[in-house]
Amino acid sequence: MQSQGGNAGRLTTHVLDTASGKPAEGLRIELYRVDGDRQTHIKSVKTNDDGRCDEPLLSGERMQTGTYELQFHAGDYLGGAAKRGDNPFLDVIPIRFGIDNQGAHYHVPLLLSPYGYSTYRGS
Repeated sequence: MQSQGGNAGRLTTHVLDTASGKPAEGLRIELYRVDGDRQTHIKSVKTNDDGRCDEPLLSGERMQTGTYELQFHAGDYLGGAAKRGDNPFLDVIPIRFGIDNQGAHYHVPLLLSPYGYSTYRGS
């Protein structure tokens, strides 16, 4: 299926809570475009009950080549599970990545626990 302007590219994410073995529902995510030292806010979303966003983070004409950063607000989501004193071990997790083909599907999943995380380019 082609999106706006014949561009089938899109950016998606999925967050899994590996400590509970379930999708991370209600986790806030911020998307930024990065140009040198400048970050431009593009979108704020929260994950649904499947740990996904209800629509692509980027698609159509908004899907452009360049450098982007997803900021996953893990501290808010994890609450007391990751706290020692007043500070969570993990708070905001930034993942910076590049898009070099605006017609491709870029999927950036996050596997999250209170004391660690991992990511990869998914499909």
